[in-house]
Amino acid sequence: MNPTVNRRRLLATAALGGVVGATGLGSLAPDAAFAAEALGVEPGAPDPNFAEGLISSISGHMLLVNGSDKVLHSIRITDGTSIWKLHPTTFDRIAVGDGLYARGVRLPDGTLAADSVWVNIVNLHGHIAAVGRNVLHLDHKGRRIVAHVVPGHSGAVYNGTPAVSDMSLLKVGRHVQILGAWHPKTNEIDIATVYAAA
Repeated sequence: MNPTVNRRRLLATAALGGVVGATGLGSLAPDAAFAAEALGVEPGAPDPNFAEGLISSISGHMLLVNGSDKVLHSIRITDGTSIWKLHPTTFDRIAVGDGLYARGVRLPDGTLAADSVWVNIVNLHGHIAAVGRNVLHLDHKGRRIVAHVVPGHSGAVYNGTPAVSDMSLLKVGRHVQILGAWHPKTNEIDIATVYAAA
């Protein structure tokens, strides 16, 4: 049987009241939020199984999200939804005002039954302006971003090698790409992964 059909059936069952364990049906790696391409969606067309925006309200396990495309999205969190907020976490860590990306299965009523949700995720490029203890100051498109190293969670990838916790090779003036979690209404982020040349 097609694994996509199995995933869709399982998510639909969970969204409609079935019991599903936390199975991690979708990839929770932060880069998956930006790398996944919709199967069968024409280039440039909206992906019906994706939503993004700011959470405007939470009711039970339903999120109302104001999309940047001016669409109001209803997103159902199920027992099988994987949630990322710098690291895998639980539904109670989601708050009104958080931003999110969600992938899942669109139900007949238009609700998105989420298999993966990334909360406050950012993917940005910048130059290191200063390095402090557990903090990088970045220039990003003319704005200053304060990027916090979170011990036990943040990692660095140098020249495509596996991620390590050692940030000592990050130097002022270097170009970096950072995946992380934004602090809403601030210029601060927590670092999940820094990509840099050594």
